[in-house]
Amino acid sequence: MKILNLYACLGGNRYKWGDEHEITAVELDEELAKLYQERFPNDTVIVADAHNYLLEHFKEFDFIWTSPPCPTHSKMTLCKSNRKMKYPDMKLYEEIILLNKFYKGKYCVENVIPYYEPLIPAKKRGRHLYWTNFNLPNNLSQRKSPEMKGKGSVERFSKFHDFDFYKYKGKQHRGKIARNLVDYEAGKTILDTAMGIIQKQDINQTELF
Repeated sequence: MKILNLYACLGGNRYKWGDEHEITAVELDEELAKLYQERFPNDTVIVADAHNYLLEHFKEFDFIWTSPPCPTHSKMTLCKSNRKMKYPDMKLYEEIILLNKFYKGKYCVENVIPYYEPLIPAKKRGRHLYWTNFNLPNNLSQRKSPEMKGKGSVERFSKFHDFDFYKYKGKQHRGKIARNLVDYEAGKTILDTAMGIIQKQDINQTELF
């Protein structure tokens, strides 16, 4: 199956997908892209703007996962210490609409639970929202996410995600990257669910001829 993994970061969602798929990962941060490639040497890694790449290439894939940047949607926006306001980044909804109306495969759009009522209804699982064109299990993972704040959070998330975040030498905050990475068990559950639907459709299509 051909998979497109957008805003790939370090591949938290991809970690348990195995190597039987043809996976293309798109990440704008060159340092993250390098670490992703080291982690998943069989994947094709492209350093590019994921939002534009989706628009130009979405028809080429069987399954698409996209996790657009979440800071402008996060409840942290309501914190009193947050003095610099920004408009919510509407790329999130642009991608949902594109995939929902024009894409023929299965997709998953992942983001945080926002500080406002979502403009397009989503499925809430844990502390994330998911927009998909297939049903999701009620429980995506049995694993409990570590405490996000306080001393030692990077170490806790390194253990949780099975990755040493101190390898990252780029400009972004390691703690932010660690917190935003998707639980790999949830990523596997979602892909397995989509694959089950895709395989069933393939069987039904074959039986027609």
